Amino acid sequence: MAMLEIKDLEVHYGVIKAIKGISFEVNQGEVIALIGANGAGKTTILHTVTGLINGTAGKITFNDADITKMPAHKIVALGMAHVPEGRRVFSQLTVLQNLKMGAYTRKDKKEIEDTLQMVYKRFPRLEERKHQVAGTLSGGEQQMLAMGRALMSHPKIILMDEPSMGLSPIFVEEIFSIIRDISASGTTVLLVEQNAKKALSIANRAYVLETGKIALEGKADLLMNNESVKKAYLGE
Repeated sequence: MAMLEIKDLEVHYGVIKAIKGISFEVNQGEVIALIGANGAGKTTILHTVTGLINGTAGKITFNDADITKMPAHKIVALGMAHVPEGRRVFSQLTVLQNLKMGAYTRKDKKEIEDTLQMVYKRFPRLEERKHQVAGTLSGGEQQMLAMGRALMSHPKIILMDEPSMGLSPIFVEEIFSIIRDISASGTTVLLVEQNAKKALSIANRAYVLETGKIALEGKADLLMNNESVKKAYLGE
């Protein structure tokens, strides 16, 4: 049974059809990668799934609930978190204030505190810098903060948009090892990533997008060895 199901989704920007009737699913516990060139529609899909923009056709179901036209804040309350492209931390707030913003849908203070300690355990650097203003963190640290903030809502599924973008190789390694940990602890992950090799190395399955359509889909290890994927996305 799919946790998240996207059926015949279409999205328009004015007269431009950005997403052309795509269907895919994410099962509980999986890491699913969406890969493709810039402008293929990857970010648009995430924005539509999380309610930031409305599709023009199709249906999106999350844990049996129809979320197609649901507002974003209600989707978060159902257990979906989104780590947007470019990190988007609240730069004037401290690290701790940013993390607490991630828990705004939750009421139980003890549970929030427990989650905060879990986030600090996963990201020790955030605890060291908890009173520091978020805008003064390095790019890699801001990415960790964005991920930590998403985890504060205790999501069933986390959608990540280009988590490695603009980061030094050492931070890229660190971010991907954290995504592995998040998955191992039971959270489902839908990952949009420019670094196709890295994405396929941690995903169970992947979908390759080309100009708003799914061109290829399959197990990540098989796609990693697919000649056309190698040529187009893996630089081989």
